[in-house]
Order: sequence, then structure tokens, then C-alpha cells
Amino acid sequence: MIHVIKHIPRPDAALVEKLSRHGAATVHEAMGRVGAMERSIKPLARGMKICGPAFTVRAQAGDNVMILKAMREARPGDVIVVDCGRCPESGPFGELAAAECQTKGLGGFVTTGSVRDTAEIIAMGFPVFSSGVSIVGTVKESLGLINHPISAGGVIVHPGDIILGDDDGIVVIPREDAADALEKSDARVAKENKTLEKIRAGESIFDIYGYAAVLKRQGCVEEEA
Repeated sequence: MIHVIKHIPRPDAALVEKLSRHGAATVHEAMGRVGAMERSIKPLARGMKICGPAFTVRAQAGDNVMILKAMREARPGDVIVVDCGRCPESGPFGELAAAECQTKGLGGFVTTGSVRDTAEIIAMGFPVFSSGVSIVGTVKESLGLINHPISAGGVIVHPGDIILGDDDGIVVIPREDAADALEKSDARVAKENKTLEKIRAGESIFDIYGYAAVLKRQGCVEEEA
């Protein structure tokens, strides 16, 4: 079995850049409400945003040696995504690791576990998303997997899938669906811009989308005017 796969398919850089202009919620909705990671995985600070190809890691709980190996092998723009199970009581990623990732031009770090040195990471501006914070250190002993499919935040992530994250959360965009996701996201934004014009002109969302018909179907009874 090959534990460390170094060569992965990556999406077109121009496509990634265009998707980065959209919010995670917009793309999630445009794709049919799929690909959203669990809400427990959040950015360390508001304003953090990531968009880049996934460089996946399956690490053992309480161990970060495979994370460090992945950081060494990842390319500029890659987003390291780590499945370390449900292990919130250790922080396998901190200031030193973030500094290396930032120096190498990586696009961000996402983990199902916890991180530490949060003040320092926030100060340097490197985007990190995690399910928690923990000061507990880790060992460097256990084999894991790099660039195999993983499960992170309730979503299957393949190497090279696009990871888009912002204040609202993270959406995973399958690499083969990226162009379609962009087209649908562009269309959704255009439609919502027209709706915004109507709202700012004084119209109601309830009326714009015809939700009176929904209540009528459900037998809603209103007080007489």
C-alpha cells in the first residue's frame, strides 16, 4: 500500500480563482445543497477565506507527523485537509506549522480536530478552519495516509477537489464538477442581484417568490383584515 501519494490531479487555476469570488453558501446552494462540511468546522477569525485544491491527510488522533509530511509535499495554493477523527483534545497544528504553510504559499488548513496558538495564527493571517482549540500537544509516531480520499466534516474529500471556505463555513466542490458549479453560481448571483433590486425598491421576499401559494396549499387561515 502506498501511504503517501505525491502527484494528484489539480483543477485549472483560473477556475479556482473565479470560484473564489463566490461565497461558500452560494456555491453550496448552486450545486443543489451538497458538499457542505459540518458547521462545527469554523474559521479561527472572521474574514478568513480559502479556495484551492485539497491536499488530503488521514492522521491518527493525537499525532501530527503525517500533517508535517503533507506540509512538506504540498504545492503553493493547496489546501491541506485533515481527517483526524473526533479528537478535540489535542492541537496538532500551531504557530510553527502555520508559518511553514504560509511561507510555502499554501492556500489554507482545514482539520476535523483542534489547533492551538490561535492568536499567533490569526495575527499572521493564514486561513485555518478547525472544529476546536486545544493546547494539548501531540506525538509524532503513527502512520496515516496522504492524498487518499478522506471524510471530513461529513463530506467525502478527494485529492484535487476544490475547498471553498469563508465566514459561513466550507463547501467541497468535486474537481470534475467545478466548471458546472461555477456556471450555476454565476447564474445564482445574477438572479439574486435582480431580486435585491426589487427588495430595495420596497417589495417583499414573500411576494417576489410567490410563497402565498405555499401557505394556501397547507390550508393556512389568516385573520381578516
